[in-house]
Amino acid sequence: MKKVTWIQGGVCAPKGFSATGVHCGIRKNRTKVDLAMIVADKPCNSAAVYTTNLVKAAPLLVTAKNLKNGIAQALICNSGNANTCNADGEAKALVMCEVASKAAKVSPDDVIVASTGVIGQPLPIEPIIRAEKNLRETLSREGSIQAATAIMTTDTYLKEKAVLFEIAGEPCRIGGIAKGSGMINPNMATLLAFLTTDVVISQDALVKALKDVTEDTFNMVSVDGDTSTNDMLSIMASGMAGNKEIKVGTPEYKIFENALFQICAKLSREMAKDGEGATKLITCNVSGASSIDSARKIARAVINSSLVKTAIFGADANWGRIMCALGYSGAKVDVNAVSVTFASSKGKILVCQNGAGVDFSEELAKEILSENEVDINIGCSDGASSVTAYGCDLTYEYVRINGDYRS
Repeated sequence: MKKVTWIQGGVCAPKGFSATGVHCGIRKNRTKVDLAMIVADKPCNSAAVYTTNLVKAAPLLVTAKNLKNGIAQALICNSGNANTCNADGEAKALVMCEVASKAAKVSPDDVIVASTGVIGQPLPIEPIIRAEKNLRETLSREGSIQAATAIMTTDTYLKEKAVLFEIAGEPCRIGGIAKGSGMINPNMATLLAFLTTDVVISQDALVKALKDVTEDTFNMVSVDGDTSTNDMLSIMASGMAGNKEIKVGTPEYKIFENALFQICAKLSREMAKDGEGATKLITCNVSGASSIDSARKIARAVINSSLVKTAIFGADANWGRIMCALGYSGAKVDVNAVSVTFASSKGKILVCQNGAGVDFSEELAKEILSENEVDINIGCSDGASSVTAYGCDLTYEYVRINGDYRS
């Protein structure tokens, strides 16, 4: 995998983008910004992927309609209210598009709209309408952090990344912000991620790259097994880097896809690490699988298992729970040829080989599993496919957070 250079600037790092985040009043806490906007200097080739939940938030439905022509120039997103399961949801999402249209001087049909927060409560639209002037006046080339902060709900820190890479000698960039801390399951689950890039890229290539990269990044994240109604990942390409147009099947496409993968993987990892109530990031690496599909099934089953998550929380090397999850994953795998190794900054320890337990030091295993970042490495003997999934432990704090989420 070709290295990229990590840079500052988030969604404003690529040429042609501005952003902002303001407090409009959806959130009761007046110190919390709750309305974000990202604007491109010109219409962009754009693409998005959405939740697999049959119950889809109104903003997703509006965005899907707006992106039918593959063009967008602005994005608006509120936190504090999901605008889901409301009779007037689509009408209010359309009003949000109008607000962004006025603030950014773009067509309302060229707006990506998103919401995140409590499901089933009517969205107060008046605060968003009143925020139009503030959005317009605070929009800047340095506004990515404000936008990243505005989309946070139970996140404990903002998630913002940007990469620099070259296409035929031309410097190109991809920037992104994301939110996601709970109700996250590997089906484009509760998360919002907004990406920008300045590459010149065909619509077909952009759509394919986003879909393919999502499968091995955002769709490999699990916090709690719940698939949200509001997840969306979008990307806008300004084309201001000046490179020759990227098309599917070219070497330039592979370079772009690699850079996109790296930033999405980084954001995915941050989401898992910041899982609600989490004390540990869990990375599950599967190798030697019969196919990429089987590798994904194994990794997802393990990272999503409540029993595995609680064992890691307790630093208990209960590898049998991993074999159990592997067994019900639906993957084609020779269970008698599987190995399991735990690893962290304290070292690594083999706990299962050829599908059976081996002698190991419980004391060393506990020391390894007590670190705040733990790897579960699963080796299969069925092929050459590998994949990585990201998750977190399941703690008492997760129950507390979600027991009084609306209060």
